[in-house]
Amino acid sequence: MNSEQIKADSRSLRWFKSSYSGSGGGECVEVATAPGTVHVRDSKGRQGPVLGFSHEGWVAFVAYAGTDRVRG
Repeated sequence: MNSEQIKADSRSLRWFKSSYSGSGGGECVEVATAPGTVHVRDSKGRQGPVLGFSHEGWVAFVAYAGTDRVRG
């Protein structure tokens, strides 16, 4: 799976935080979709870098993240 750091105007995207994220402000990511790209950023560093994944790359990542290999 390839990802590429992109320079996106993140203010123009609609960002979502996982429903699994707690209200304590811990380690969370936010996701925004745009045609052809899924954008990901750190919820604590919203002005920082944004990663861009193709739709296929994002689907592969989510499938991998949902496996027992990731959960330990």
